[in-house]
Amino acid sequence: MKVLVKLGGTLLDNPASLASLARQIAATRANASVVVVHGGGKQMTRFLTERGVESRFVGGLRVTTPEVVDAVLKVFAGSVNKQLVGALRAAGAPAAGLSGIDGGLAVAEQMNPELGAVGRIVRADERILDALLDGGFLPVVACVAGGEAGTDAVFNVNADQMAVACAAAWKADRLLFLTDVPGVKGADGAVLKRLTPEDARELIGSGVATGGMQAKLESDCAAVAAGVREVRIAPGAEPGILDRLMSGEAAGTVLAAEAASA
Repeated sequence: MKVLVKLGGTLLDNPASLASLARQIAATRANASVVVVHGGGKQMTRFLTERGVESRFVGGLRVTTPEVVDAVLKVFAGSVNKQLVGALRAAGAPAAGLSGIDGGLAVAEQMNPELGAVGRIVRADERILDALLDGGFLPVVACVAGGEAGTDAVFNVNADQMAVACAAAWKADRLLFLTDVPGVKGADGAVLKRLTPEDARELIGSGVATGGMQAKLESDCAAVAAGVREVRIAPGAEPGILDRLMSGEAAGTVLAAEAASA
């Protein structure tokens, strides 16, 4: 089984949850082939604030000026990635950190001039993931993409979109988004156990899902359309959450192409 685990930056900012998730990911490798993709938005905002740079968002995406691009490399591909790699290695997993730039894993184009150097992934090449996995390593991917071959473009890519692109190219069986929320909530505030892409679009259109959750649901719909069998949004800080999900527990919200049969 191929499992791609996407870790939200808030989870990685807490030493206890970082160590716990690293142990769970290391244990999961006994029964599945695993790739990890991570964000780091909280760490990025803190880094920029400390340097007097205001963070601005449009549709849940960070406006990325040239100075923010420099921070993207330092924080996402640098400190956050290497701290996660270190935690995984401490847990016994031979992790190897990389970004979408490495080996042409993720090629992007500018999404919207209003957003600056925010990229939309147009192509992903899973061969570097396969090469690392075949060598016994655990790939840990930061949400940074490169431009077309022959350019030196660097793009800030939404981590959920990076996870979807990698999962689709790698043909993952399961895509697990471990986040700092219990799942997708409906208009009444209750966690929805199951959604179809149509349900997700209705949540977005009605204004129930906005900002980061809107971006996450749009990414999830793209993953289902690309053939990923199971996409789940689950509370990453809960004890043993990855172990429980791998054992079949229906925590959080699952997004599937069709509604559950009656």
